[in-house]
Amino acid sequence: MSKFKIKSFCKINLSLNVSKKIINKHHKISTLITFCNIYDILSIQKIKGSKDKINFVGKYKKNINISSNTIAKLLKLLRKKNFLKNQAFNICVKKNIPHGSGLGGGSSNAAALLNFLNKKMVLKLSANNLHKIAHQIGSDVPIALKKKNTFFNGKKNEIIRINKKFGLNILIAYPNIICSTKMIYKKNKHFSALKPRISTNKKNKLINYLVNENNDLQKTVIKYYPKVRELIQFIEAQNGCHFSRITGSGSACIGIFSNTKKAIYAKKLLNMKFSNYWCVVSKTI
Repeated sequence: MSKFKIKSFCKINLSLNVSKKIINKHHKISTLITFCNIYDILSIQKIKGSKDKINFVGKYKKNINISSNTIAKLLKLLRKKNFLKNQAFNICVKKNIPHGSGLGGGSSNAAALLNFLNKKMVLKLSANNLHKIAHQIGSDVPIALKKKNTFFNGKKNEIIRINKKFGLNILIAYPNIICSTKMIYKKNKHFSALKPRISTNKKNKLINYLVNENNDLQKTVIKYYPKVRELIQFIEAQNGCHFSRITGSGSACIGIFSNTKKAIYAKKLLNMKFSNYWCVVSKTI
């Protein structure tokens, strides 16, 4: 098998509502998700033997467990289901998406690999079976199977794909804080009603809707990590910023800007004030 390289894209929660009701030890959520042109790169090659070689490189390779990451879990699950018989892989992941940031890097890695193996190894998995396997790896993995704007309806566990592109100008900043999703949800005391599907036909209406939305986990993240509040307030104060909030369970913060030029200028100012923070400007896919 030749060496293949695939992209694993960054996930952004534009809004996130968390229900107070717990089902199967988890809070139901509704969230509007988009993807942007920031990605990890997976290099994949079939090798002889029975043991995989999984390696992480790049600035954000630290704190990733080699034996229990999403890629290792996926390969183990596929073998348990007899989809990968007598096959091992050498997989190297260049981590461009910060680990523990709420940007979905791990989920995206697993989803990208699952799609690749289904196509190249001819696993012949139906869309329904792909979804089931993805969900066993993590709740965000099924969403990451397609890099399309997505609304997740927690009431019905529906993944609703949105064909229209949002074209949002986005600044992402990571304050070098690894947030434990489990801990943030456990400590969270801020809840709201789950939202129905929203209209995204017009960009200005979408932005107006999002300005009045929030992330129900944000107050909890700020409580334990005050630097996140400072970062959000700085981004929001920049010219052309419609709103700023955390994505996922943090600690990465996003700012949606009226145009790319203003986002780039805001990045310049942010780099001056927070010189050690990771900061990028991108556009939603």
